[in-house]
Amino acid sequence: MGLANWLTVFRIILIPVFVTLLVYRRPTAALMVFLLASLTDTLDGYFARRRGNQTRLGAFLDPMADKLLLTASFITLTYLKVVPFWITAVVISRDLVLILGAALIHIAGGTIHPAPTWLGKASTFFQMLTVLAAMVMVYLFKTPWAAKPFFWITAACTTASGIQYLYQGTRLLNPPSPREPHAPTIVR
Repeated sequence: MGLANWLTVFRIILIPVFVTLLVYRRPTAALMVFLLASLTDTLDGYFARRRGNQTRLGAFLDPMADKLLLTASFITLTYLKVVPFWITAVVISRDLVLILGAALIHIAGGTIHPAPTWLGKASTFFQMLTVLAAMVMVYLFKTPWAAKPFFWITAACTTASGIQYLYQGTRLLNPPSPREPHAPTIVR
């Protein structure tokens, strides 16, 4: 297992530390842990590409680590009344719909090889930025209203990326006729 995968595993290990620090009202330490986890997200991709050791394990673990970190963050911050419920519902609902869609494709006999789109990456970026902004604005600057624009931008990106992934999934379930030049295929 290469350095990139170890960084991803380290990010997963940081999740309960982050949540525990938040719940026990140590927001500055929690913010530092979240920043460290976000840094590992950047570094693992960098090392995997630079060293040319992108692996199937890394392709699975990296987005899983992101989802676990962000889901834990949004749920905990909603529980602590730092982030409104509606944005957490948008973030988690999109992921649940995508999981159900992938299961449906699998049940239909197909397989998918998920590849992140630029909109999906933007969604993850804005979700992380929203967690950071909410923590900084609420805990450090005591101005919770200043985080609201981040909620709306994140909701828009998350919804748009969810629609994009759903569209891609429906094309896998209902492939266009062979005459269309860019018809995706289901691998059986």
